Amino acid sequence: MSMRLSRSIVGEAEARAVSRVITEDGYLGMGNEVRLFEEEVARYLGVKPSQVISVNTGTAALHLAVDAVAAQCRVDGKPEVLVPSLTFVASFQAITAAGCQPVACDVLPETGTIDLADAERRLTPRTIAIMPVHYASNPWHIDAIYDFARAKGLRVVEDAAHAFGCKSRGRMIGSFGDMVCFSFDGIKNITCGEGGCLVAFDEAAGNLASDARLLSVANDAKQRFAGARSWDPDVTRQGWRYHMSNIMAAIGRVQLGRLESEFIPARRMLTAIYEQRLANVEGLALLATDPQDFVVRHIMPVRVLGGRKDAVKEFMAARDIPTGVHYKPNHLLSCFGGGAESLPVTEQLYGELVTLPLHPGLSAEDVESVCDALVAALK
Repeated sequence: MSMRLSRSIVGEAEARAVSRVITEDGYLGMGNEVRLFEEEVARYLGVKPSQVISVNTGTAALHLAVDAVAAQCRVDGKPEVLVPSLTFVASFQAITAAGCQPVACDVLPETGTIDLADAERRLTPRTIAIMPVHYASNPWHIDAIYDFARAKGLRVVEDAAHAFGCKSRGRMIGSFGDMVCFSFDGIKNITCGEGGCLVAFDEAAGNLASDARLLSVANDAKQRFAGARSWDPDVTRQGWRYHMSNIMAAIGRVQLGRLESEFIPARRMLTAIYEQRLANVEGLALLATDPQDFVVRHIMPVRVLGGRKDAVKEFMAARDIPTGVHYKPNHLLSCFGGGAESLPVTEQLYGELVTLPLHPGLSAEDVESVCDALVAALK
């Protein structure tokens, strides 16, 4: 197989798990397998199973989190959520889907994560929450974000799509906070094929989100986990069909079992090679992380300086080495302003960022060859 930028790492164990659900359980929807997956995720994170709300995508997790927070807040006009522009469009779409207004914020040049000073300038009486994005799996100064939120009376919805298995100063991301959202899509640190989950530290918000994933049928998830259904239900607010299936959960349970022994060591080993080889290359800059954090890179973006990004990408492509761009800033998208407002650091980074191949299917020799080509491209 030619080198891939990213890929799913699945095999016979995942196939057997899916087969077991089909041939032994026979129920493919949301049932016992999902309950077990939530319990295992909760045990891994060190939280209660009732706090883990599994869904069909990471975007759904974000939507439900913002929706639950907005339901608890009352402002005059459309509620606003502070969010860095340098993120996948899912972050912005989740906010608008919940009836809120995303407020695009600039980022720090050394990390690509939200610039709190810029976020503070964008506060209004309608601001209800801040959505930090753990860009490239980096939970940069998450305590400062929570301090900021407490000081300003805001809720925190963490877009931790990249950060499953990461730690901030010894604490697992998802083991503390407010509303923490993970993605389990095909190429994340673990996959369910598609999927995600929300970890709620506010019981009322968690209950809202749990019901909302099943069309807001009251307590339907609890009924399904008990092997029953709600035949005389009540519905008091809008909901969505966002629940995870038993097939997805079966894949996720196998993947969770492989995370600490296989996926994390591989990702960290490959990242270490990149960092060692590229640390002092002229014309290149690596993104910073806090040495007290434990970062499990989902993607490996680097900054190509001096306006050479496109030329470098072309050089790599000519040698069959794929590269990517994570991401086109949302404030440049037509749906979110089309560049009507400038965010100078975000736009600078967009002109520099090149994502290099990273996934557990790569060998150390593969990464060495990527580094060799990148160094040659910059000479």
